[in-house]
Amino acid sequence: MSQLVTRVDDKLVEQIDELVSEGVVDSRSDAVRQALHDLIDRHRRRRNAEADIAAYTAQPQTDEEIGWADAATIRMIEEEPW
Repeated sequence: MSQLVTRVDDKLVEQIDELVSEGVVDSRSDAVRQALHDLIDRHRRRRNAEADIAAYTAQPQTDEEIGWADAATIRMIEEEPW
């Protein structure tokens, strides 16, 4: 396992120590690992979402492809015993 060395301000260390004392994380290192995993996951999700948006923008769905959903919704509403 690799080791990273970094400096953080005292206020951030206090906040991390609070998380440790509250049992949210096991240690300062655990807090940093979880934060890095979250950062990487958010970036991956954002990149995937942007790719999806670009694909749908480049080739939007046609009315035929999405029309069934509207028709199904109308049928479900009509079947409700209001």
